[in-house]
Amino acid sequence: MSESGAVYKVTFIDASGNKRTVAAPEGLSVMEVAHRNDVDVEGACEGSLACSTCHVIVAPEWFAKLAPASEEEEDMLDLAFGLTQTSRLSCQIRMSRELDGITVTLPAATRNMMVESK
Repeated sequence: MSESGAVYKVTFIDASGNKRTVAAPEGLSVMEVAHRNDVDVEGACEGSLACSTCHVIVAPEWFAKLAPASEEEEDMLDLAFGLTQTSRLSCQIRMSRELDGITVTLPAATRNMMVESK
């Protein structure tokens, strides 16, 4: 049986503690799911691993279910504001059956290195 077209759930928790659960089509990144649902995840580089503005903090019970971060993702995470042991870039988390119900918290701020300072 093909899972193509399957839709799962992801819960976003904002910096104020407000929770919002949204539909998350299989194969989309958590960043793409956020953008489709007007969740405040920046993603300045549009998922090309050139920034850390889509940084999220994955709930500990879900973190171990994720594929390990690539070296490129680790390098970008080093630039993220509010880095934690369960921090990941939401552009690198692809929705699948194993991640149905994942919860991520948005950091209080982001650090956008792609914008020139004035």
